[in-house]
Amino acid sequence: MPKLQPATASAGRGNRGRRVSTSLAEINVVPLVDVMLVLLIIFMITAPMIQRGAEVKLPVATKTNQMAGERVFVTIPVSYRQNHFVYFGNGKSTHDDPVKIDVLQERIRQKMENAAEKKVYLRGDRDVTYQELMEVMDRLKAAGVSDVGMIADLPGAK
Repeated sequence: MPKLQPATASAGRGNRGRRVSTSLAEINVVPLVDVMLVLLIIFMITAPMIQRGAEVKLPVATKTNQMAGERVFVTIPVSYRQNHFVYFGNGKSTHDDPVKIDVLQERIRQKMENAAEKKVYLRGDRDVTYQELMEVMDRLKAAGVSDVGMIADLPGAK
């Protein structure tokens, strides 16, 4: 809004004793900065709280030593959808036992009872769905398995 100033002797011609001056409109940035700082603090506090998901341990590209102890493998075949059987064993397909998914948790618990490292290697057919894979992983975690490794073929390997 224009400010009214008292008339001076030289400005009194034609304005009848009043002079109107205009001021530049300026935005007050202090409230804007205050609001932005409050929002920044809110997002900094709430961001760590909303992170959810499965814990993933990424592989390290270094040469490793041979594993000591017996390896435990669980294989999920394509026929899992129909009969809910997985193969449980030491990794050699001739020695793997078919196990119903309901019994897998107890079998893993018995196998891992005296093991120092509770690791299981999981492999599945490429046509197995993510949901089926997660069902088996949930059973493994409920049995007390600390780490689940995923087995995959190298590109071009048969």
